[in-house]
Amino acid sequence: EVQLVESGGGLVQPGGSLKLSCAASGFTFEDYGMSWVRHVPGKGLEWVSHIEYNGGTTYYATSMKGRFTISRDNAKGTLYLQMNSLKPEDTAVYYCNFWRRPLTFWGQGTQVTVSS
Repeated sequence: EVQLVESGGGLVQPGGSLKLSCAASGFTFEDYGMSWVRHVPGKGLEWVSHIEYNGGTTYYATSMKGRFTISRDNAKGTLYLQMNSLKPEDTAVYYCNFWRRPLTFWGQGTQVTVSS
């Protein structure tokens, strides 16, 4: 059974940092590109970042570029998102996911709240 379990969310002040983790199991993690997506209250789903299966190539949404860093440890089966210089508009539930035809698999999400 495929499982994705996010952790590391919480309350942080503007300008602060958080590192999210996504522990994967039930599939061959190193064979798949992985993404972070967030659900912003009142705005819907927003793609954040993607990393290729071997970690060699990464992609970011424009508003996250330079502030967020996606990475992975294939030996540990874990995906990460380092978030720096956080802004109130980064408040959202953050999900990791991957696509294995014909389905997209999602974790349960972790809440990030940026507020003073």
